[in-house]
Amino acid sequence: MADTGAPVRWRTAMETALYGDQGFFTTGAGPAGHFRTSAQTVPMARAIGALLVRLDAALGRPARLDVVDVGAGGGELLTALAAGTPTELAGRVRYTGVDLAPRPRLLPSPVDWRHELPAQVTGLLLATEWLDNVPVDVVEAGPDGVPRLVLVDPATGAETPGPPLTGRDAGWLDRHWPLAGPGARAEIGHPRDDAWADATARLVRGVAVAVDYGHHAGARPYPGTLTGYRDGRQVPPVPDGSTDLTAHVAWDSLLAPGDLLVRQREALRALGVTGARPPLADAATDPAGYLRALAAATHAAEVTDPTGLGGHHWLLRPAGIDLADLGLPA
Repeated sequence: MADTGAPVRWRTAMETALYGDQGFFTTGAGPAGHFRTSAQTVPMARAIGALLVRLDAALGRPARLDVVDVGAGGGELLTALAAGTPTELAGRVRYTGVDLAPRPRLLPSPVDWRHELPAQVTGLLLATEWLDNVPVDVVEAGPDGVPRLVLVDPATGAETPGPPLTGRDAGWLDRHWPLAGPGARAEIGHPRDDAWADATARLVRGVAVAVDYGHHAGARPYPGTLTGYRDGRQVPPVPDGSTDLTAHVAWDSLLAPGDLLVRQREALRALGVTGARPPLADAATDPAGYLRALAAATHAAEVTDPTGLGGHHWLLRPAGIDLADLGLPA
């Protein structure tokens, strides 16, 4: 991304760096070329497939069942889901990826690809590690304790203090993330709240599921969470288009009455992904089967590890169904 000649607010810099014409998500190898997400794993596809079968039953087996993946990246999750479509859903399920990136070259032809959300969804709306990439502003309390916008040079990542917060920015910070004192930082989450509200408003019947890292009121990280990822490593957040920029989700600002927030490891276990190793005795009676089961357990352990991908939360928002019918922990 070219130098603008002047520092800008982080939200503006992130928007261009991630989603502009030369942005991280619209050019190059895409996320899979730099880091691993839950959406790229076999256990996640298996769990979402199990959730889809339960949701289909809760909806009364409609003639059309939508699966819409927002921020679909390289389409890995949709590709796996399409390849493993359960027999009882064949002919009725419709897979759609939503992303600003071009359609992935190897995406199966039955999967639709578009740059904007459909107007209506009946079925499953997925947002796997999408919300952490919604552009947000960064604020820092100055020596006087006054929260100010942080401005950034898009080419270098160098930061300078900006004006004090006003309006909706100040209101969101006061309500959801009061700063503890000089030097404390936060990310202003109302753009993320708006994006989630817009996406879930399209759900006619079914469930929306957001999967991401996040935090809660009373335990906000003092220095904030904005960071960068490139080539499999965490790096300084420079908004030049070469780096993923991510900020953890303030979950409680997203919650609405009727929502369910649950740890990923608990959600996956309820959907049959446990990470349990197969009995060693199976190695003698069925060596090939034992190796397959051991590989599956290894993959499952990755997405249930609380220090890694298992540290995610799932936020579920129902529309016209009872979440209890999906068999997830309350």
